[in-house]
Amino acid sequence: MRTKSVGKKKINIVTLGCSKNIYDSEVLMGQLKANGKEVAHEKKGEIVVINTCGFIENAKEESINTILNFVEQKEKGLVEKVFVTGCLSERYKPELEKEIPNVNQYFGTRDLPLLLKALGADYKHELVGERLTTTPRHYAYLKIAEGCDRPCSFCAIPLMRGAHRSTPVEDLVKEAEKLAAKGTKELILIAQDLTYYGLDIYGKRALADLLKALVQVNGIEWIRLHYAFPTGFPEGVLDVIKNEPKVCNYIDIPLQHISTKILKSMRRGTTKEKTNALLEQFREKVPNMAIRTTLICGYPGETEEDFQELKEWVKLQRFDRLGCFTYSHEENTHAFHLCDDIPQEVKERRVEEIMEIQSQISYELNQAKIGSKMKVLIDRKEGDYFVGRTEFDSPDVDNEVLIPAQEVYLSPGEFVEVEIEEASEFDLIGKMIP
Repeated sequence: MRTKSVGKKKINIVTLGCSKNIYDSEVLMGQLKANGKEVAHEKKGEIVVINTCGFIENAKEESINTILNFVEQKEKGLVEKVFVTGCLSERYKPELEKEIPNVNQYFGTRDLPLLLKALGADYKHELVGERLTTTPRHYAYLKIAEGCDRPCSFCAIPLMRGAHRSTPVEDLVKEAEKLAAKGTKELILIAQDLTYYGLDIYGKRALADLLKALVQVNGIEWIRLHYAFPTGFPEGVLDVIKNEPKVCNYIDIPLQHISTKILKSMRRGTTKEKTNALLEQFREKVPNMAIRTTLICGYPGETEEDFQELKEWVKLQRFDRLGCFTYSHEENTHAFHLCDDIPQEVKERRVEEIMEIQSQISYELNQAKIGSKMKVLIDRKEGDYFVGRTEFDSPDVDNEVLIPAQEVYLSPGEFVEVEIEEASEFDLIGKMIP
């Protein structure tokens, strides 16, 4: 008769925040599995590890509420131990230990060996590139650097993640090869700042070199760029995007604002003129590239005139993808010394106005795709449709392509040719071309 071994506790990893946190959780899970631990992602377990986000107020609230929820479960005897790691505990560890003492232990973003020790595991250096992915098998995040050296006034990331540290090209290629061997077709390159990659270890911006190395990996068909800082953008990257079929015609470049006055206060190291020149260069070199950006509304000192300038610029640029957020006044950042002088309801109204403009732009751009033929990567089946994406769309944040499931059977990770027949603001509907 088989019985479950005594003392074998399942460890439940709960991930909050961005894709960088997802990656960190996957590395933690890979280490735990290599130590013979039973591990799960956001399922039941006797031991809980919460990987927190501390970027802006909403994220901090979600992290604190999650901690309180599991502490309550611990007090009821539903879980045995609760550990907290990630950005929130890196930034606020003393305060959290005082306010929520019933957590077993708090760890920062650079405390992986200590966290593993607390979980009865050893950090295994030989596991570079090994992790338990939580995304669907056919795509995975590849974190190419940690930390950030940029001085942006509103951003707390350097407080939580430290200075920029690039991962060597050969380590990233090894990791990509391991992912490809497990069925990964799409790599999504992430970092706090892709643009800076290589400066610290090679003395030059080496993102283009990294891309040239990654396209050699057999099995990888798409490589996508996320979080490229605009200032100091390496021109050679555009040539690689243009000339390498595996590198998606897509870039995520957070521009934050367009008023030169606001950009200067944000310490972004650029101006309206330089930003527009960069976008012009993108479109000239790679005419069919989808550009995704993010903006902030309600930054200290943003006048109605500054906001109108931002609105008109969004109308003019017609970004393929755009996200917009209200400014969050974060302690210990440079902007915290400024007066947070825009009422919250005004911040939210401005965000709504920008997103209304973008919704119309997205609708018009999608309507123009009707009748076109596009290569689509299938992500999942949902209801009566198979759901996929084009190279112009990243998972979870961008448009999707819906293919009626009545006449075809498709598998996640499969590439198909689709003719677009209908379009809304955020979805395309099409039929598979045999």
